[in-house]
Amino acid sequence: MPAGPNEEVNGLVRRCMQGDGHAWRQIVALHHRRVYGLCYRFTGSSADSEDLTQEVFLKVYRSLQSFDVERGSFQSWLTALTRNLLVDHFRRNRSTQGTQSLDAGWDDPEAAAAPIETLPGSETDPLTRAMQRELSSLIQKALLKVSPDLREAVILRDLHDMDYREIAETLRIPEGTVKSRISRGRMELARLLERNKKQVM
Repeated sequence: MPAGPNEEVNGLVRRCMQGDGHAWRQIVALHHRRVYGLCYRFTGSSADSEDLTQEVFLKVYRSLQSFDVERGSFQSWLTALTRNLLVDHFRRNRSTQGTQSLDAGWDDPEAAAAPIETLPGSETDPLTRAMQRELSSLIQKALLKVSPDLREAVILRDLHDMDYREIAETLRIPEGTVKSRISRGRMELARLLERNKKQVM
């Protein structure tokens, strides 16, 4: 019977703990897009996301020995570590949040579209791709205006497809709170998207 995804990753983690550099490069390759996507969805800045992604993997490398291969999910552990770093980043930059434009990082359309997951049918005509890119841009801009606690819950659930238990473990809050934040975050996001739609019509 072939190994499942978790067993495969745990095998790489074990090899990495034993000093296998190739295993470490595989871990980074497997999870880089996900970590970058989380950073980008939370910050909206491609430059900040690149820096934060490097910080995450540096922290992972230094902390890898603390991960219990037998008991935990590496993906949940990595997401929690990424989330903690993002919270620290938010706190460090909170004093400048009021003066920074929420549109920062949107000057380069390719960079803005980079972390967006490929949508079904995106291998279609240029007009459809342009519309999908515009929709992704509107969603990202609206996400940046959702309060951070609600935003991270929505990102983990709707954009990274984590279940309630995993999100609760990652955020260290009860599942009921997770569900409440997701519900409130979706409502806030829908309200912002509706407002944006009216502004561009």
